[in-house]
Amino acid sequence: MKILVIGSGGREHALAWKFAQSPKSTKIYVAPGNGGTEDNQKISNLPITNFDELINFCKTESIDFTVVGPEVPLAKGIVDVFKAQGLKIFGPSQSAAQLESSKEFAKDFMTKYKIPTAFYKTFTKLEDAHLYIKEKGVPIVIKADGLAAGKGVIVAFNEVEAHQAVDSMLESNKFGQAGARVVIEEFLEGEEASFIVMSDGNTIFPMASSQDHKRLLNNDKGPNTGGMGAYSPAPIIDDELHNKIMEQVIYPTINGLKNENITFEGFLYAGLMIKKKEIKVLEFNCRLGDPETQPILFRLENDLCELLNDACERNLHKHTPKWADGSAITVVIAARNYPDTPEKDKEIFGLTNKDPNSYIFHAGTKKQNDKVFTSGGRVLGVTAKGPTLKEAFDHVYNLCQKIDFDGAQYRTDIGWKALK
Repeated sequence: MKILVIGSGGREHALAWKFAQSPKSTKIYVAPGNGGTEDNQKISNLPITNFDELINFCKTESIDFTVVGPEVPLAKGIVDVFKAQGLKIFGPSQSAAQLESSKEFAKDFMTKYKIPTAFYKTFTKLEDAHLYIKEKGVPIVIKADGLAAGKGVIVAFNEVEAHQAVDSMLESNKFGQAGARVVIEEFLEGEEASFIVMSDGNTIFPMASSQDHKRLLNNDKGPNTGGMGAYSPAPIIDDELHNKIMEQVIYPTINGLKNENITFEGFLYAGLMIKKKEIKVLEFNCRLGDPETQPILFRLENDLCELLNDACERNLHKHTPKWADGSAITVVIAARNYPDTPEKDKEIFGLTNKDPNSYIFHAGTKKQNDKVFTSGGRVLGVTAKGPTLKEAFDHVYNLCQKIDFDGAQYRTDIGWKALK
């Protein structure tokens, strides 16, 4: 099989890495890829992002199927365009991707189909938003309605922070058009978890549970980021809670979309807040999470080529999820000044790794003259597995200590809630 992976981050590197392990894969292209994605003779970077050029490439090279990693191409309708050309592609349509591309759409949808979530209200006018904050008090959550690379969520613990967040979006245009509308919602307490499923439009294939760490600093302090690390499985999601999430969140979402004449094909990610076995949805993503993908795929024992090829043909019912025992952890190493204006062009050292129980996934990297340099905010996703979470934790941090570049920063407590 010849496969095209759309994207350039750690998630896409992990997908290509997993595809390359399949005896059914002959060639994997990553468009545009990064400095580490060409680490296998089966994998090549494809330096294009234009939809028409990608379609021409798929036709010329007889690509068997395409999988879309990031949210932006999905929101722009890449799946609709590929399917109109008769090409197999795994991901939700533009209309289905609204669950992620518009927080207002997602919140209205959840309310309509009685999917548990926080109370909320949407604003485009500055004065109305400020009045609502005064009425509701703090803590409170301010979200840019559109896509903001995981950085458009501000948790305000005092009114000054809340008002500043609204001003930055509606007045200062911090997130551009994505922040032209804001959703202000209830602050929820509890423990966060990520619950991801695959759907071919009929069958739902649950992925392993995981937990992301959104804040930049230890103990969940500092600004929100795209994710500073994750581990799988998340012990908080036991069998009872798994079934509850499927019944209260996943099935109502897939079926609710069908009721709106929208068939969901792709990865559906529910970001959850869990407290005393009660669940509320924080957000939906319409693709695999990053960095959750890395530890999840590290534990996946199914052949990913077979899974996604069958999913494209609505044959996902042929498969039963198979997961390796133990735990896997990913620690994100980020650049100095991330998530604001990360420093770039720093040479990275210590990337050699021959341990089969760990892997260094690249994200914001580029290769020049056989050297690797930083080129983005989240630079690497160092991943390791072990029989227990503690062993995976020790393993991954031992590897992190061997990697270095000027300004490198990472959390030292990924998985801390489960290790307490």
